[in-house]
Parts: sequence; structure tokens; C-alpha cells
Amino acid sequence: MPAKPDDSSIRPIIMLLGPTASGKTALSIELASTLPHGGECVLADSMQVYRGMAIGTAQPTPSELSAVPHHLCGFVDPRSTEFTVRNWLDGAEDAIQGIRSRGRHPVVVGGTNLYIRALLEGVFEGPRRNDALREELKDVPSADLHDRLATVDPESALRIHRNDHRRLVRAIEVHAATGIPLSVQQKEWSDTVRGRPDTRLLILDWPVEALNRRINARVKAMLESGLVEEARRLQSEGGLGIQAQEAVGYREILNHLEGRCSLTEAEEQIKIRSRRYGKQQRTWLRRFSAVPGAIRLDAEGRDAVDLAQEAIHRLQNPV
Repeated sequence: MPAKPDDSSIRPIIMLLGPTASGKTALSIELASTLPHGGECVLADSMQVYRGMAIGTAQPTPSELSAVPHHLCGFVDPRSTEFTVRNWLDGAEDAIQGIRSRGRHPVVVGGTNLYIRALLEGVFEGPRRNDALREELKDVPSADLHDRLATVDPESALRIHRNDHRRLVRAIEVHAATGIPLSVQQKEWSDTVRGRPDTRLLILDWPVEALNRRINARVKAMLESGLVEEARRLQSEGGLGIQAQEAVGYREILNHLEGRCSLTEAEEQIKIRSRRYGKQQRTWLRRFSAVPGAIRLDAEGRDAVDLAQEAIHRLQNPV
């Protein structure tokens, strides 16, 4: 690896990226187990942070968690109303520092593209909060806020759920402070991805049709593993906060439990949303592929051991 054997403080961060159902978990564990000096996994997934949502968010299984140390997995109350990119980034930087202090490699597994972007470049902060405006808007119904946002920032209105009061207020606040829609500012921030000197990117590449088959199979496996029972338990424990509700699968299963659709219909909707999410992730991954030194790994027909061997060889022998 690029770091000197006796200088663990600069062990490079290995960032393993790929769309949903691409095999990141298995490969990350294999990498952490076989990298020179070993590694520990840091999850960069905005839904895997939630406690008790193991099946629907595809958190590592208990046996996988015990195979190598994992960080930022299942530690946030799913009823929580706010867990920000900044919260995750602060936790990730602390975890990375700790892993390096133990002489090991941080293996960041993503996941959520904004988290990866934040780790590479820092957080897009935007203007400071406007407490007077927030007080004015706190009792305004979310639907009315959504309509107001649609007039000044239609792109953000399409992206933000009508019931997500916190994010609607923030988007309105940004426009009020700057006169520029939040969506425009975020696009300017995200057009070109910059690398970070102490990171190396590994990107799992799958043909679209093969990946879609994997997505469909994983949804089926989640249902067979108890996704319905998991959603029912979460509902009985107080339900999900606004952010946790956005996890693919739970909204559909809750609709089924409340009699609004059959389980078959819910399953199909989960597959559709998962495939759309995978498409969105692939768009971001093309940007990450442009980072100098990024390594693409053709994953179809290969197991985690084979992929890890290639990844380590290419990390040790950069072109």
C-alpha cells in the first residue's frame, strides 16, 4: 500500500463504492480481512445508521459484523427526526482516526453518495440558519411549505417529500437568504468531484440487467428473511421518523400492513424503487470514476475473494 508500514497515521482510506445490491458488503469484509495490516469497515449509508432496520436496509448480518469491526451501523433511533450529513461525517472522521491509530486501514463502504462526497470534499454548508424564519414557518403545514417551495425551487420540491417539514424549511430558508435555489447551489457543488489525497476509490461495476436481477432477488430474500415482521415491530415501537421512512421498502410494507396494497404489490413497488435508486447511484458513480486513481472492478461472475485480490494488486501497483 502507499503508506509506509511503520506510519499508520497515513494509511489510505479505501472507499468501496457501488450501486445497491452490487456486493459491497461481502467485498468490504474480504478487503478488511486481507489488506496488509488489516482493515475496519465504516458504513456510509444514510439508512443503515438506523437501529432495528437491519433487514430492509441490508445491514451486515451478525456473522458479518463479527468477521471484522464495523462502525456507524445501527446506532441511531429510527424515530429520530434529524440525522444530518454533518452528523455522519463527524462520526466517520472519528472512526477513521481510531482505525488508523490501531495501525489498520479504514474501509469506507458506500452507500449514500452525499456521504461519500462529504468525506472527499467536506459538507456543502449553505447559509446559516435563520431562526426568525424558522419560527415563522414551524407551524405551517408541510403541504403548504411544499407548494411555496415549488414556486421558487421546483427542482428541490420534486426531490423533497411533501411531509419532510425540516428539509422543506431549509430549502425555503436557503432561497430566502441567497435568492438562489438550493438545487442550483447543490448542483454547482456537485458538478465535478474532487479527490482527497489520503483516499483510494474502488468502484464495483455491473451491467444494468445483471444488477437489476440481483436487486429483484435481494428484495425477495428480504421478504423471506422477515421484512414484514421487522416493519410491524418498528411500527409497534413508535413508528419511523421522517428520514427513516424514506428507506426503500418500509413505506411499501407499511402500506401493506395498513391494507392499502397486497404483499405482492408491495414487493413489486420495492423492486421498482430499488431499481430506480440503483440507476441514480450509477449516475453518481460515473462522477466518482473521474477522480484520479479511481479503480473500476468488473464484478459480474466473480466472487469477493477474486475481486479483493484484484483490488489489492491494483492498489499496490497504481498505473
